[in-house]
Amino acid sequence: MPVTWRVVAVHLLERGAVRARREEHGVFAILRRLDIVLLCATAAVACFGVVMVYSATRTYYPLEPTYFVKRQVIYLALGVVFLVLCATIDYRRLEHLAYPLYGAIVASLLAVKVIGKSDAIGYGTGATSSGQTQRWLPLGPVHFQPSEFGVLAVVAALACFVQHHEHELTFKRLVQMLVMAGVPMLLIFKQPDVGTTFVLAITLIGSLVFAGVRLRLLALMLVGVVGVVIAGFVLHVLGGSQISRLTCFLHQTQKSASGCNYQLFLSREAIGAGGLKGVGLFHGTVTNLQYIPEQYADFIFSAIGEQTGFVGSAVLLGLYAVISLRMVRAMQTARDAMGRILCGGALIFLVVSVFQNVGMNIGLMPITGIPLPFVSYGGSAMLAFFAAVGLVVNVELRRVRLGR
Repeated sequence: MPVTWRVVAVHLLERGAVRARREEHGVFAILRRLDIVLLCATAAVACFGVVMVYSATRTYYPLEPTYFVKRQVIYLALGVVFLVLCATIDYRRLEHLAYPLYGAIVASLLAVKVIGKSDAIGYGTGATSSGQTQRWLPLGPVHFQPSEFGVLAVVAALACFVQHHEHELTFKRLVQMLVMAGVPMLLIFKQPDVGTTFVLAITLIGSLVFAGVRLRLLALMLVGVVGVVIAGFVLHVLGGSQISRLTCFLHQTQKSASGCNYQLFLSREAIGAGGLKGVGLFHGTVTNLQYIPEQYADFIFSAIGEQTGFVGSAVLLGLYAVISLRMVRAMQTARDAMGRILCGGALIFLVVSVFQNVGMNIGLMPITGIPLPFVSYGGSAMLAFFAAVGLVVNVELRRVRLGR
C-alpha cells in the first residue's frame, strides 16, 4: 500500500504530540521550569562567601590558615544537598510532613534549654549577662542550632494550615496560627536570640499577608504585638543584654574600645576605609589584625566593605536582589496557597536577614546575632538558607499541574 502524504502527515503529527506530552510531563518540563538564574545567583553569593571567610580567618591560626574555610566548604556542599532534597520532594507532601517537622524543631528548642551548649560570643551579639547564650544542641562531634530552622518550620506549618483553611481564615484561625508561631518564637527569645525572634516575627506577618488574612484582623494583631512589646519593657521581660543593645543602638557616639559599640565602631571604620574599590582582597588593617571579634560570622560584611569597597558590596547586594526577585516571581506563579506562602516565607527570611545583618554592620539596626545569608561562617544557617532556596525551586518546578 503506497504511503500517501496524508499518512506521513498524520504520523508526524502523532510523533509531535507524543514529544509534546513527554516535554510536558517528563524531564524536559523539569528543565524548562528550573530557575537557572536563581540557582546561579545563589551559587555566586555562596562562592563569594567562601572567599571572604578565608580572607577574614586566614590569620587566626597561622599554622593552619584554611581551618575555617575547609569547614565552610563542607557546609556549602551539605547546603547544596539540602537544596536538592528540598527541591526534589514534591512540596505538596509537606501536608504530611510539616507538622512532624514543626514538632521536631520545637522539641529541639526545648532540648537546647536542657542540654544545650552555651558559647561566649563577646560584645553585643546576643550574650546574656554572664556572656553566654544557649543556642546549640550537641549532636556528637557537631553542634546544631535549631533556631536557624525555626523560621522554615513555622513557614511550612503555616502553609499547611492555610492550605486546609484557605477560605475560612477567621479570627479563631488567626489565633491558632499565632499560637503555632508563638511557641518556637518564645523558646528562641529565651535562649536569648532576639535577632532570630525578630526575623521570625516579620516572616510571620508576611506569611499572614500572603495567606490572605483580612486587613482588619492583621491590624488587630499588630495592635496586640505593640501591646506585648510595651508590656515587655514595663515588666522587665527583656534581659539586661537586650536593653543594653537597644541603648547602645540609640547612643552610637560611644567610641570606647571597652564600650558596647566597639564592634559597630570598628565595622564602620573598616567599611569606610574600603572607599569605592576597597583596599584589595586579603588586605585591610581591621580584618587582618582581627580587631573585630568573630568578624567571620555576624560582621563578615565589614570585611567585604573594607576589602572590596562600595563596588564589591553593591555587587553582593545586587545578587541578593536578583535572588529576591526570582523568589517574588516564584510566589506570583505558585499554583496554590501553600506554594505561595512557602515562597513568600523564604523571601522574607532572606530579605530580613540581609537587611538586619548589613544594617547592624553600618549602624542602621541594633546588633544581633543574625548571619549574612550564604556568606557568614556557620553550618546551621548555611543549610537553612539553602533549604529555603530549595523550597522555592520546588514550587517553581510544580507551578503547572503536570498530571493534566
